[in-house]
Amino acid sequence: MSTIKQLAKKESEGKSFRGGHSLCRGCGIPIAVRTVLNSIDTPVVVINATGCLEVATTRFPTTAWNVPWLHVAFENAAAAASGVEAAYKALIKRGTIPDDEPITFVVFGGDGGTYDIGLQSLSGALERGHQFIYVCYDNEAYMNTGIQRSSATPFGASTTTSPSGTESFGKAQKRKDLTAIMEAHHISYVAQSSISHWHDLSTKTKKAAKAKGPAFINVLSTCQLGWRHEPRDTVNIARLAVETCFWPLYEIIDGYYRLTHEPIEKRQIKTWLKTQGRFKHLFNNGNEYLLEEIQQDVDKNWNRLLERCRQDANYFERQEAYF
Repeated sequence: MSTIKQLAKKESEGKSFRGGHSLCRGCGIPIAVRTVLNSIDTPVVVINATGCLEVATTRFPTTAWNVPWLHVAFENAAAAASGVEAAYKALIKRGTIPDDEPITFVVFGGDGGTYDIGLQSLSGALERGHQFIYVCYDNEAYMNTGIQRSSATPFGASTTTSPSGTESFGKAQKRKDLTAIMEAHHISYVAQSSISHWHDLSTKTKKAAKAKGPAFINVLSTCQLGWRHEPRDTVNIARLAVETCFWPLYEIIDGYYRLTHEPIEKRQIKTWLKTQGRFKHLFNNGNEYLLEEIQQDVDKNWNRLLERCRQDANYFERQEAYF
């Protein structure tokens, strides 16, 4: 059975994540969540940091979740997952519960709860080696609390705490490379994906579920309110981020880099920036240097990634059976 049929069958039968939530029209988060959960074959327990996903899916007395689900604060989702996973192992060791059907623990957190507030607990959990998948749905700002800038917000973007105007061109700092930080923990599986490439995300989720120890997936998830675009353009804008190489798709297995998608034609970054109101001011007269700086930064990062993937290509040729 093809992957798309398998996912459709699982969605219709299991419905781990149901409709009826109050996430915004055009929100990319439910695409990420459904793709991840429908790609895992074992029973799942979800740990959810505070954020858009948590707030909009659990309005008392209703819930969109059809799996065991735990809500914790912004800062301690990975710590809570560590405790749940450790308790599960202890119960198996005592013979209290059977181990014939393993459970996969999945953590969902936004960029605010992952790049910033929750980074310390996540780093600690990865260093200790707890068995779970951490999925960051990265919409590049604190969307749930008012579209404030986060360390995932791109250079030049206008937010409520880094507004564009006569005194500022938007956020003055470059975004944090969280995927690289996760790789620095020497865990066996790290990946970057996008809601626009569901098959890529599904494949990476399956690999993450089989990883020894913790795994991390960073998923670009558009926000029509914070990015200021039409809801119907959600997937196309996410795809443009990939095609301009602003958000390349790749994975890191045991420290070795592998590109999972290379655009047929690399688009200019301004084609992506033009689709969003948060970058509108960059196209005013006098701001051409900002567009050039952004393009140069994208090119530098893309070329560096390509070189690293080429260096590691021989490893994946030897490990072909893994895929």
